[in-house]
Amino acid sequence: MKTSTHPSRISPIEVICYLLGMLLLLLLATVIAKGQSQAETKAVKAHAQTQQQLYREYRGVRLGMTAAEVRTKLGDPVLKSDEQDFYTLSPNETAQIAYDTTKKVVTISIDYTGGVGAPDYKTVVGEGVLLQRPDGSLFRMVLYDSERFWVSYNKGVSAVPIVTITIGSIR
Repeated sequence: MKTSTHPSRISPIEVICYLLGMLLLLLLATVIAKGQSQAETKAVKAHAQTQQQLYREYRGVRLGMTAAEVRTKLGDPVLKSDEQDFYTLSPNETAQIAYDTTKKVVTISIDYTGGVGAPDYKTVVGEGVLLQRPDGSLFRMVLYDSERFWVSYNKGVSAVPIVTITIGSIR
């Protein structure tokens, strides 16, 4: 008995079925990928919106407010000038508000001595990973390009650690 050395022939119907199957798999993969991409995009946007709502003001003071509006919110500063006001709000909490030449807020910086009264970093800069420096200090900054501002969280290490939270304008 002789065996054939020629491979069996594939019929045109088998080729068509194979191509249709591959086309359907490709289509299914595209639909799944698009759905995942849209879900990821929605998740990223939702996360960004949540972050943008986390820490954009301090005690009612926001970027762009006038010096007069700030002083109405926080009272009379300990040190007052056209460029910057300095507030002592408690033994552990101080704030510096910097103004541009039009006397509008461009930077808000708050220091919490010993970390007392400081909000949790997650409410300031979100869930992301903090950068831990070799000395043990922690830092994270989040940029909000669309709204032209940034927020940072910095926890120093010393005998009396200080947590500094800063909100600044992107010019």
